[in-house]
Amino acid sequence: MTASPNMALRALADRFIEAIQAGDIETVKACYDPAVVVWLNTAGVGVDRQANLEVLAGFIGKTSERLYQNRRVQTFPGGYVQQHLLRAVHVKGPVLELAATLICQVQDGVIIRLDEYFDSAPLTAWYAQISASA
Repeated sequence: MTASPNMALRALADRFIEAIQAGDIETVKACYDPAVVVWLNTAGVGVDRQANLEVLAGFIGKTSERLYQNRRVQTFPGGYVQQHLLRAVHVKGPVLELAATLICQVQDGVIIRLDEYFDSAPLTAWYAQISASA
């Protein structure tokens, strides 16, 4: 039995987020097309796969726990939208709670474009807490 496009998109969404939670950069890399563009609303620019993987690796290295809670995934032809609450614990203790939305375009079973939207205020406050705990 062949999986429906909807099931395949949901499986990719799960594999992608579970890999970030587990700190598995190789699986994240495998979820991306080599030419993926990852666009961040806070920067207003798109970055390539390597740049995004480096940012994720740095984030994983600085956090002892990453949980994507209240995940809501809606598929559409050629991709999916995911809303979630990221809860991350820095190795020094401060906790980040960041609501975010991902819009992923998918082709041939991999993400070819990811647009991420979030309010940067919680991230700025988290960085301030980290600096204060140094």
